[in-house]
Amino acid sequence: MKRSVAFALVATATSMVVALSTASAGAAGLTVLAPSIAPPDSPSQSADRLVEAEPAFLQASVKDQFQRRTAISGKGGLNYVSYTRTYAGLPVYGGDFVVVTNSTGGVLSTSVAQTETLNVGTTPKVEAQKAAEIAKAEITDAAEVSTPKLSVMAQGAGRLAYEVIVSGTDKGHESKMHVFVDALTGAVVEKSDEVMAGQGTGYYNGPVTIGTTSGTAPSMTDPVRTGVRCGGQNGSAYTGTDDTWGNGSGTDLETACVDALYAAGKEWDMLSAWLGRSGFNGTGGGFPARVGLADVNAYWNGSYTNFGRSQDSQRQATPIDVVAHEYGHAIFQTTPGGSTGSNEKGGLNESTGDIFGALTEYYANEPAQYDPPDFSVGEEVNLVGSGPIRYMHKPSQISGHPDCYSASVPPMEVHAGAGVQNHWFYLLAQGTNPTDGQPVSPTCNGSTLTGLGIQKAGQIFMGALLRKTATWTHSLVRKASLEAAIQLFPGSCNEFNATKAAWTAVSVPAAANEPTGCSTGPDFSLTLNPTSASVQPGQQATTTVGTQTTSGTAQSVTFSASGLPSGATAAFTPPSVTSGASSTLAITVPTGTASGTYNVIVTGDGTSVDRTATFTLNVGGSGPCAGRQNTYTGTLSSGASVYQPSTAGFQTTTSGTHAACLDGPNGTDFDLYLQKRNSLGTWSTVASGTSANPDESFTYNGTAGFYRYRVYAYSGSGAYTLGYNAP
Repeated sequence: MKRSVAFALVATATSMVVALSTASAGAAGLTVLAPSIAPPDSPSQSADRLVEAEPAFLQASVKDQFQRRTAISGKGGLNYVSYTRTYAGLPVYGGDFVVVTNSTGGVLSTSVAQTETLNVGTTPKVEAQKAAEIAKAEITDAAEVSTPKLSVMAQGAGRLAYEVIVSGTDKGHESKMHVFVDALTGAVVEKSDEVMAGQGTGYYNGPVTIGTTSGTAPSMTDPVRTGVRCGGQNGSAYTGTDDTWGNGSGTDLETACVDALYAAGKEWDMLSAWLGRSGFNGTGGGFPARVGLADVNAYWNGSYTNFGRSQDSQRQATPIDVVAHEYGHAIFQTTPGGSTGSNEKGGLNESTGDIFGALTEYYANEPAQYDPPDFSVGEEVNLVGSGPIRYMHKPSQISGHPDCYSASVPPMEVHAGAGVQNHWFYLLAQGTNPTDGQPVSPTCNGSTLTGLGIQKAGQIFMGALLRKTATWTHSLVRKASLEAAIQLFPGSCNEFNATKAAWTAVSVPAAANEPTGCSTGPDFSLTLNPTSASVQPGQQATTTVGTQTTSGTAQSVTFSASGLPSGATAAFTPPSVTSGASSTLAITVPTGTASGTYNVIVTGDGTSVDRTATFTLNVGGSGPCAGRQNTYTGTLSSGASVYQPSTAGFQTTTSGTHAACLDGPNGTDFDLYLQKRNSLGTWSTVASGTSANPDESFTYNGTAGFYRYRVYAYSGSGAYTLGYNAP
């Protein structure tokens, strides 16, 4: 598949480390150093194979290593496998990437933001303590400064920098500022704040059912949605003598928690039902909420949401869209690439909160007297007495908030900068002239658009978020959403066309290598027979690469191999096929090749999907069948037999010697037969090894013809290796 290279999930779990192969220094290809816990052909293993197969695509250097994070499943059977990168042992900010596969492990696309191979010195000129002092000055009242962490920023060929986290308050508001300080000059390269401002009776939602823990000590802790609870500023959940909460007053904090828990529950359920996401963090987890913040504000601080009050102190800031907005920041943080980064990424983060606010309002579908669905932000709380905080259908209704993208948007204050993506989402969901009572939305190019509905729009947006990398821009969101539209709705181009038209309508430019058109995508499988071989330097190993169309129509598949020993060559005959046909891979190992095991990644590059398989090449070594020209491996149960090759057999064009070897399981009696096909098409045995041992060998001088081997488990079961040299 001619994949696009572009844009990142931060979930802690068992990981896989991959690095440039030490056995094949200088050769193209990556190899897995730690064993995978994923089953064969799982999305994670398919992604690992792709990482091994295409180092040029990843801009990998000999100093790079990659760590695979947990694969996250999403809507439509898609899986998102994210990786982080180190360079010479240092973490690389902006070196992360995501591999997207379908449910059967076919690689659909990738999201890689790094555009150059790193080549940077790793010795700092600025002392770590000095970097800490520089970073500390970036907020007005620093309470804690982390130990500076030497890192590499993926800017050009790389920039050596310290990452420092400064916690405290900035201009009176809680702050957790991530600061990158150039390790050579002491300049602040980038900074971003992790704190994003942003049965009971509720003030906004009326009598509702919420998740609480009942019993002898009832608590405002959701028993089903792990991690979700609500209480005051000390972080503890409110408790009571019964399981009835709130009095409906705008100033009552228990009432505020009713509204917060209700909104959080609706957002959680929307994520599952509409977007296929498990919990706020993607793995079934959530985060607590606090109310009673003494500020005209609400925010997410990286660990919990916190809600203040309106400027006139008559209402707590806990309507559905405000609560869902703050938890939207939690979703942004726990999708690939995290939440910190450039100012432009901060604006996209704020827009993400607004989008999840609208999605949750539509899912809750409250009646008009409470908090009905719309695309205005914070209209119910009327935070400072001037109505909504933002308008998604026409952001410019708030002074300084743009409807259209321009070069002035990336450095813009993040809440104002949210306007462009908000406008795109409204057009994607509603179009320019909605029929459900929502307002008309103008476009920047004068186009007229028809919306897909908010549920489909949300699925496409979620699919884009799951491709997010540490470096995130409007153009990369555009690219990611176009890929998501194609892959979430196979067989239909309406979603792709609507997504592209909405981005064009808000003037966001195309990203490099983004999809330019939509086509329905068939699928195929790829197999190897055999899956391994043992050779000596100077010999050749062969395997049959089989393909099979598994859905849709047949497609063109072009083959390549990576992870070869240094100097080895791989030749496919033919080099490409139509799925359903096979090719023969011949690997020639040069004299002088170091002994070792090489994982050769065979890639089938299809029109709509890629498939990979691993061929294990053992060079040198010992054992009864070491050094044979051709090697097959398999497992037999007692009384069973297998033929290699399994179909027409191989043909010798001249008379010559067949030298065969069988390495059977210890303690068994395995036999080996060489059979030749006669003119009538039947097979007869021309040589055999039938001792009462697991290992057999023989030579046979034969004439040209078709031959095959039969391996027979006379008694006992287990794995065997068949090796032979043929004339």
